Amino acid sequence: MRLVIDQIRGRAVPEAYAILRFSKKLAAKQIHKVLKSAVANAEQRAQRQNVPLDVDGLRVRYAVVNEGPTLKRFSSAAMGRATPIKKRTSHVEIRVAGDEAPAVPPVPQAAKAEPKAKAVTPAAGKKAKPDQAKAKAGAKPRRRSK
Repeated sequence: MRLVIDQIRGRAVPEAYAILRFSKKLAAKQIHKVLKSAVANAEQRAQRQNVPLDVDGLRVRYAVVNEGPTLKRFSSAAMGRATPIKKRTSHVEIRVAGDEAPAVPPVPQAAKAEPKAKAVTPAAGKKAKPDQAKAKAGAKPRRRSK
């Protein structure tokens, strides 16, 4: 399903319909239904708010496929054993919006500060090795093989 969703993400709705209609993937049929529902929801919202809406001007703004609950079943196997069968499901989420994006106020240039340089401390040299006598003091003596 994610392969098909990746193809329609960010596209215009009529173009997404065409991609889904001619796709050979079996998931395209279910995704087509979800996209159709998302467009119908956008139309209903526009009617409720008494705002004109051009369906051809909509774009797929957000489209994801998440993992849904897994149905766990068991099938009989040889010698009286059972093998698990996992029937996986998925949650498809599609949001459509018009071409005009909500206006975001630009960040003023004066508010941006110059990045501070990181202070670099020079290396103090190589670390001194611990005395070998101190390291061997706690160790057991090795036995020599004959």
